[in-house]
Amino acid sequence: MIYQSIRQMNKMLGQLDSWLVKTTEYAQKKPFDANTLLVFRLAPDQYPFVRQVQLSCDHAKFAPARLVGKEAPKHADDEQTIESLHARIRSVRTWLDGFNAADFEGAETRVVTLPRWEGKGLMGEDYLLEYAMPNFSFHLTHAYAILRHNGLDIGKKDYVGPLSLRAP
Repeated sequence: MIYQSIRQMNKMLGQLDSWLVKTTEYAQKKPFDANTLLVFRLAPDQYPFVRQVQLSCDHAKFAPARLVGKEAPKHADDEQTIESLHARIRSVRTWLDGFNAADFEGAETRVVTLPRWEGKGLMGEDYLLEYAMPNFSFHLTHAYAILRHNGLDIGKKDYVGPLSLRAP
């Protein structure tokens, strides 16, 4: 279950990357500079688009790192263009591609701690289901909503992406 969840995060980062492609195309048709959208936010107390993308990437990379005890790739959080966001997403996706199911053996029972939890931790499965996945989904959904709110023609199919359909 853990490996499949990491694979799903990777797939969804691919969808996010495709939204950025559509954002650039949309801006070229209007025309306006697509990079202006990086500072847009849904509400004054929420992060702007660029930070939503960064945090989506962070939760996707930190989840497997914490679950298997590896160092996650470092990013400077200095992206200022759509192209630099593409690069960050692709970097995280490439790193996620390096995992396989065997890497996560025993991860369900690994204790994950974070400094803000003040000496407490979560079992690996609980960390994934209660913290990593909801945070990843939260920031990914906000990135999607910011783009939709600003006129980008993306819908549920763009969010969900291709399904692994098979004939019965």
